[in-house]
Amino acid sequence: DQLFLALRLASLERFLERMEPAPVEPVPVVIDDIFINFDDDRARAGLAALGELAARTQVLLFTHHSRIAELARGLAPPLATLHTLGDRQPVLAAAG
Repeated sequence: DQLFLALRLASLERFLERMEPAPVEPVPVVIDDIFINFDDDRARAGLAALGELAARTQVLLFTHHSRIAELARGLAPPLATLHTLGDRQPVLAAAG
């Protein structure tokens, strides 16, 4: 999962660099439960990387793990808007 995320972020960065001079809207990045096998330190680092990416394109991270939502809430500066579905289903939408 960590290698997949690193490769995906690298390819997105390269894609965004190529289109920066052009006034084209980038497509949103949609990720579903990528951090479920990450320890807390790696999940925080991954969330921070997604937050940086969100400055350039829309990032949507879906998870049903409250631990991931809590880690995202604890990052400073805040990277995301947290939306919940019902009482137990956190959904992170990175600001961007």
